[in-house]
Amino acid sequence: MNGNKSRIWIGRIIYLILAILFTLCIFTQIYLAGMAIFMNPAVWLKHMMFVHLFGFNVPIFMLIFAFIGALPRWAYWQLFGIFTSIFLMYFSANMRTNFPWIGPLHVIIAILLLGLSCLVVGKTWTLIFRKK
Repeated sequence: MNGNKSRIWIGRIIYLILAILFTLCIFTQIYLAGMAIFMNPAVWLKHMMFVHLFGFNVPIFMLIFAFIGALPRWAYWQLFGIFTSIFLMYFSANMRTNFPWIGPLHVIIAILLLGLSCLVVGKTWTLIFRKK
């Protein structure tokens, strides 16, 4: 039984670390977009390439460690929201030539994704470190 508790605790800690990493990556993406707009358009390439390093990879590992850490149902719904938001980010970036009105949604979705990722970190932190 004790091994099961340590497995759950380790799974939750790794999930929290991945959630923090994902939040920092989203923040970096928004910062790179701002740099490309206000400083140097060449940064767009970094913005476009950086997302491929973490976009779906980190949330997939988060899903695996959510199972290992036996996280509550809300964690899976939040991950579903993250996956949906990432899909919408790709969609809004790639369909803007066909549907120009979709392009500006890219920024709004990014801000929502940053908020959601901060919520994931906060709720997971509270779950792990709350006093019982």
